[in-house]
Amino acid sequence: MAETSYIIIKAVFVFVMAFLLSLVLRKSLAKIRKFNEDNEIDNTKLIFIKNSLNFLIFTIAFIVVARTIPQLKDVGTSLLAGAGILAAIVGFASQAAFSNIVSGIFIVLFKPFRVGDIIAFKDGLTGSVIEITFRHTVIRDFENRRIIIPNTVISNETIINSSIDDERVLKHIYFSISYDSDVELAMRIIQEEIQSHPNFIDGRLPEEEHLPLVPVMMMAWEASSIQLRANAWTMGASAAFTLRCDVLLSVKKRFEKEGVEIPYPYQNVIIKK
Repeated sequence: MAETSYIIIKAVFVFVMAFLLSLVLRKSLAKIRKFNEDNEIDNTKLIFIKNSLNFLIFTIAFIVVARTIPQLKDVGTSLLAGAGILAAIVGFASQAAFSNIVSGIFIVLFKPFRVGDIIAFKDGLTGSVIEITFRHTVIRDFENRRIIIPNTVISNETIINSSIDDERVLKHIYFSISYDSDVELAMRIIQEEIQSHPNFIDGRLPEEEHLPLVPVMMMAWEASSIQLRANAWTMGASAAFTLRCDVLLSVKKRFEKEGVEIPYPYQNVIIKK
């Protein structure tokens, strides 16, 4: 009975110490991130280090407790034998879990994306990277949902990174007008509405300064409309989405006010008697 009490007290003490050590680690890294406003230290590495050390702390705590319990003593001893903790992890983890660990390390080392980057997948999923762990990467989409993706899966995906190196985004916005409408007037309205939006930036290169701030081009002659496309530069994918939504609304109001018709498909039906 005394031995059982000793085991319970020791187990509680070990896990409490592990929790406190993990708490101190999280708070320390949070302070580092707070004072890392100039990004001298990569936040992705800080978060990955935090997750890795947490995993290591609780793994060691489990091993210590396991060696205290007679029935698990042999298991605890084997975990510390041979090649050490890493060998134990490899030995007890599945091949898929180990692949996720390796993929997570490669993501941190080669940086196809970082914490805070906005990335998009070929299936249309888009979101901001909020965490990279040993096992998975957490994406927060624009509906504030957390999407958990195993590292092996995300490593094999084709990813569009809207934040890496250059955060600017060139947004294509499409408009349709009728064949009877004044094309030049419609183009001018589109340019004015985009240029007046607070999210719009001048994305022209020095050698392109002679070009319009917002190029508007005729893209196609459709069955019942003329299709126009405007190119608008913004700082980031979120700003681009807001600009597109706002401009579609403001341009529609200007079209209605100034007599530019927005067409809709129609058919002539001939009834034979």
